[in-house]
Amino acid sequence: MKVAIIGSGIAGLACSVRLAVKGYEVHVFEANDYPGGKLIQFNAQGFRFDAGPSVSTLPHLVDELFLLAGKNPRDHFNYRKKDVISNYFYPDGTTITGYYDNDDFADEVYQKLGVSKLILINYLKDAKEKYELASQLFLENPIQIIKMFLSRKALKAFAYIGQLDLFKSMHFANEKNLIHPKLVQIFDRYATFNGSDPYKAPGILNSIAHLEYGLGTYFIDGGFYSVTRSIYQLAKELKVEFHFNSKVSKINVLNKKACGVTTRNGTFLADIVVSNVDVIPTYKHLLENKYTPKNLLNHERSSSMLIFYWGVEGSNHQLDLHNVFFSENYEEEFNFLFNRKEVYQDPTIYINISSKEQKKDAPSGCENWFTMVNVPANEGQNWDDIIAKTRSKVIQKLNTILNIDLESNIVFEEFLEPRIIEQRTSSYKGSIYGASSNSKFSAFLRQSNHSKSIKGLYFCGGSVHPGGGTPLCLLSAKITAEKIIEDVEN
Repeated sequence: MKVAIIGSGIAGLACSVRLAVKGYEVHVFEANDYPGGKLIQFNAQGFRFDAGPSVSTLPHLVDELFLLAGKNPRDHFNYRKKDVISNYFYPDGTTITGYYDNDDFADEVYQKLGVSKLILINYLKDAKEKYELASQLFLENPIQIIKMFLSRKALKAFAYIGQLDLFKSMHFANEKNLIHPKLVQIFDRYATFNGSDPYKAPGILNSIAHLEYGLGTYFIDGGFYSVTRSIYQLAKELKVEFHFNSKVSKINVLNKKACGVTTRNGTFLADIVVSNVDVIPTYKHLLENKYTPKNLLNHERSSSMLIFYWGVEGSNHQLDLHNVFFSENYEEEFNFLFNRKEVYQDPTIYINISSKEQKKDAPSGCENWFTMVNVPANEGQNWDDIIAKTRSKVIQKLNTILNIDLESNIVFEEFLEPRIIEQRTSSYKGSIYGASSNSKFSAFLRQSNHSKSIKGLYFCGGSVHPGGGTPLCLLSAKITAEKIIEDVEN
């Protein structure tokens, strides 16, 4: 059985491993000359930067791939749990350490904000319950609406439907349950984990907090790119064949069955085709818009990101690994993200410094700052102007809060923005999570992992079920591979 996978993003890589383990002949076609999609790295002037994701959760999903292949994950991929999830900085000078230990975190919040420890402990317990219900019912399984809603797991979920906050926004639920606006900000930010707006997205997405404060975040030895490197090497060991600089121009369909792909090097025949490309360009370009599901193009896009990769001289900036600098006007920030306003005054900033943990990521006496700001998907904005203004605001804000002169300490600079993201990865409009989740029905409106109109065509990655972000992309690959195997065997 011959399989053609379009794209070597993390879901495409993981799907190739799962199918190769089962004995399929797998070929991966990649437009770039490297694997990884958004999860890549680059080196410059002695600095190493993870170019894409910066927070690792659920690394056991990577381990699972090695175990399937009969290998010891620790021989290929290593990580350790962090004691601190994030450090939070507020415009008024308040700082909060987000300890992984829930009791320590609750004590920190009580000391800094005067919020009862029980309030936070109960909130995190509720997030866990939401996550476990959503995970069993939805995240780990394909979209099969009738079967899902008649299953025992679904009936259990319906028994707790009042606790799922499906009909409340994340922000409304957080204001009610967390009381203090600074604490609300901490947990509202989890909407950004799938590019959504906490003022619109359903409260069930507050379950995302459990990924970090229940299951933990991890530092990956060798940097986040080790995820890509290790899975790619595993795939090659399993005889997956990679075709780089081989952009697919068409998915070939005969009698409503996928039968291969076309690249500039010619036509490749296959029994099964898997697209790890954003679902919109898949339909619009690779399928020539012939089979596009109704309303797919009308779904609101997720946010994108603007990242400044800074090599910073000196190592005494009060920061450690992952840091969040909140905005003063949080609601205005989300208006900017989803109402396409051109300028906002006080952006939330995310800074990750891997050189604190891994010295070889920066020259002696320096640090690598992965400095990210959430921005809208590309709708034709004046990005050159937005980038310049945002850079100025970010530096000014960090100078004020940290009492430093950042500009004079930056010895290397590069950036990533929505236009570049779309060019490199074919992510529609540069959105990094596909469609947003700003509706209680969003989860059911995402593209499923198989085509209902073309036999032998499947999808995986952040733009399809169950969603974006590295863990969900790995789950997407698992769902897709299992669906292929089930269909072939039946």
